[in-house]
Amino acid sequence: MSGQRASLIVVSACLAGIRCRYDGKSRPVDPVVELVRAGKALPLCPEQLGGLPTPRSPHERVKDRFLSKSGTDATEAFKRGANEALRIVLLAGCKAAILKSRSPSCGSGRIYDGTFTGRLVAGNGIFAEALKAHHIEVMTEEDL
Repeated sequence: MSGQRASLIVVSACLAGIRCRYDGKSRPVDPVVELVRAGKALPLCPEQLGGLPTPRSPHERVKDRFLSKSGTDATEAFKRGANEALRIVLLAGCKAAILKSRSPSCGSGRIYDGTFTGRLVAGNGIFAEALKAHHIEVMTEEDL
């Protein structure tokens, strides 16, 4: 191999059309799908990497906990998934990310407030937070 290849962009797998969201669906975004098709993006779902099933109950971040509407605590799965996804991102040399807005894993800048009412607050999902701590540029599909 010769020449230098541009680094991959990590993307939320649901934005690439992979059915991994809590509801078993995806939210494909054409520019993200095209990046994956072109071999320029790496789709990941930290929640699946943490061992959470698909479909699963929706969760929201409450401080440093990740709770379902019924109060089930999935904090350890969210932490495990963020750590495994970060390990893959660092191994692949990704320098930027396009993540699903408002997600307790992937949200950047604004996430749901933990009341399951649709209200947003300033904050980041656990995976987005980990990427930012490693100086990886994070944006959401809303920034495209």
